[in-house]
Amino acid sequence: MATLKDARPGQTAVVSKINGQGAVKRRVMEMGVTKGAQIYVRKVAPLGDPIEVTVRGYELSLRKTDAEQIDVEYI
Repeated sequence: MATLKDARPGQTAVVSKINGQGAVKRRVMEMGVTKGAQIYVRKVAPLGDPIEVTVRGYELSLRKTDAEQIDVEYI
């Protein structure tokens, strides 16, 4: 399964599962990244951290470690 960490700028993906536990998972879900949410990857920093995405109509920056916990299917 692909993760959001592997995404390239310009790709769109749908969240299929959020791995992780406790506070990390809850924080990601509170930011609007939930199962079925569509995510558009806007930018990836030169060293890969952070990743800037658009989800539910707003821009969000995610750490590489958080993006690694999000399983996606590319559209």
